[in-house]
Amino acid sequence: MGRVVHFEIHVDDMERAKNFYSGIFGWTFEDWSEYAGMPYFGAVTGDDKDLGINGALMQRQSAPPELNQALNGYACTIGVEDFDAVESKILNHGGQVAMPKYALPGMAWQGYFLDSEGNIFGLHQPDENAE
Repeated sequence: MGRVVHFEIHVDDMERAKNFYSGIFGWTFEDWSEYAGMPYFGAVTGDDKDLGINGALMQRQSAPPELNQALNGYACTIGVEDFDAVESKILNHGGQVAMPKYALPGMAWQGYFLDSEGNIFGLHQPDENAE
C-alpha cells in the first residue's frame, strides 16, 4: 500500500472543467454527486490496462488559488505523445502556460499549465533525444 490510486481536481465551474479535460485529453466523466453530497464527477482518464489512475472533479470549497502563489498541493503530470499538439489544445480550451516546455535531457519534454479553473498541471512527453 501507499501507491496513489485517485486524484481530485477542485473546480469552480464543473461544466467548463469537464469540457476542458474531455476536449484536450478525451477524459470521460461519471456523476458521483449523490455519493459525495456535492457536485463530484469521476474522471476516467484512460483504459484500465494502461498505466495511470482515474480521479474526479469536485466542487471547490474555498477561494481559488491566486496567480503566482506557491503550489500548495500536488501537481499531477499527464503523459502525452506530442507535447506541442497538446499545448495547442490546452491554449485553445482556455488554459495558460505556467512554465514553458523544457528538456529533461535524454529523457523527456516537460512543461506546466493552468487549467480552466486556475489549477496547475504538467505535461510530459518521453523523448530520449530531448536536450
